Amino acid sequence: MRRVLVSVLVFLAPVALHAATVSVYPSAPIQGDPVMISVEGTTSVSAIAFQGKPLSVFLFKGVPTAFYGFDINKKAGVYSIIATLADGSIVTQKIYVAPREKPQLAFEIPAKLGGNATSSQKTLVSTLAAENASLIGLRTGTHAFWTAPFGYPVSKPIITDTYGYLRDTGAVSVTHKGTDFHAVLGTPVMAVNRGVVRRVQETRDYGKTIIVDHGLGLMSFYMHLSKIWVNEGELVQKGQIIGLSGDTGYALSPHLHLTIRLNDISIDPAVFLGFFAR
Repeated sequence: MRRVLVSVLVFLAPVALHAATVSVYPSAPIQGDPVMISVEGTTSVSAIAFQGKPLSVFLFKGVPTAFYGFDINKKAGVYSIIATLADGSIVTQKIYVAPREKPQLAFEIPAKLGGNATSSQKTLVSTLAAENASLIGLRTGTHAFWTAPFGYPVSKPIITDTYGYLRDTGAVSVTHKGTDFHAVLGTPVMAVNRGVVRRVQETRDYGKTIIVDHGLGLMSFYMHLSKIWVNEGELVQKGQIIGLSGDTGYALSPHLHLTIRLNDISIDPAVFLGFFAR
């Protein structure tokens, strides 16, 4: 059972009273989860910080809000959130981040990438590391490009593979840092929200890939595509078809792999998209 430890302290300026409170969703996060931090009861918020690190603040449904993403390998424990109001008073909240269970499941390497030979397993690890490194530090907008809630990348979404488990190929284990959706070959793939296309590429492991920047360090990655219908620098709208699903790269069969990154940290896409389904 997940456990949450919450403590709220409000320090008020002598001449002003506030009913401001900090809420966090999900209230009991685990490693790899994103959290949505909202400061309710006021719109006069000058800053929100997590463990002293300033976060980008935006209005969501008229409420000052920020996202924070826990790395899947970040130490479990108690962390502090501080919201600073316009008059200098602060509201603090502590949250407990629980460990994530990481089941280890047998997984094959497709023949096109060398099969499960030890040499191809080692190649997989090294090429994945290189591909990931090349996607760190991509340009991101200084404001949110979106105004509407985020949506799913395919119609009638069915999740076939979840975030956070270990794929055991024999000699190595690779963490699955995304969510896979059922998508037969050629299924239309949609942008989860408005944003700017920062990268269009094809690599050995991720296959044909589109990366959309939604601003404030938030990016969506669409992998293993068969067709790409957008160009780098293009502004895309929520629900716009940007490509077709496929099985390029490290894929045993056609599907869509969606990764969501927040400030270069891969977070659980299902939890993130769940923010907007409430």
